[in-house]
Amino acid sequence: MSNAMRILIVDDEPAIRRFLRAGLRAAGHLPAEAETAQAALAAIGRGEADLVVLDLGLPDLDGIAVIERLRAAGNLVPIVVLSSRDAEAAKVAALDAGADDYVTKPFGIDELHARIRAAERHRLQRQGEQALFRSGDLAIDLVRRLVTLRGEEVKLTPKEYDLLRLFAAHAGKVLTHRMLLRALWGGEADVQNLRIYIRTLRQKIEAEPDRPALIVTETGVGYRLRALDPPAEPPPPAAP
Repeated sequence: MSNAMRILIVDDEPAIRRFLRAGLRAAGHLPAEAETAQAALAAIGRGEADLVVLDLGLPDLDGIAVIERLRAAGNLVPIVVLSSRDAEAAKVAALDAGADDYVTKPFGIDELHARIRAAERHRLQRQGEQALFRSGDLAIDLVRRLVTLRGEEVKLTPKEYDLLRLFAAHAGKVLTHRMLLRALWGGEADVQNLRIYIRTLRQKIEAEPDRPALIVTETGVGYRLRALDPPAEPPPPAAP
């Protein structure tokens, strides 16, 4: 199929690999497998993967070290991490190292497909910043620094705009607290300061700020800007 991706499953548990292989094949993808970090690095280095599903607990090398090696070498292959339910710190470390997303074990195949789609959107976004970003009723003109909601201009402070632009540049990807603090304040501010800006930004761009649909919280990790489909165009009037 035209949207099939070569997805490398990196996990030392045969049962997990079987489950992922079956689910990915059913979705039309082309799964390959690696039991060790070294085998995975070799396959990725040969350009054999469009996306990597990576377990952090590998027998020969920690999964975070795999991510760091790839990113240090300039390899931007999308990486979706498999993490344990109690490994919140590991999720943050993996994302800070350059992973695109994560799935918490145990997980359903539909959730994995959603994370793969988010990682692929982020890859396409990373290839070149768009002049105009849209998500639902929100539009950001990155050339004119103009933000509109349902066609009406939204007045943002410079820091609010910088925060929103950062989200737009990484739409679909989880941005950790550390990433955001480093990018916007050089790491000098604290998480509470970030939360204040997130709250005021939501009040300006969310239909229901207390139930955000655009900037969603990844508990204990950070935030994600969802790439929503734009509203449907009304049908043309019927001919008289």
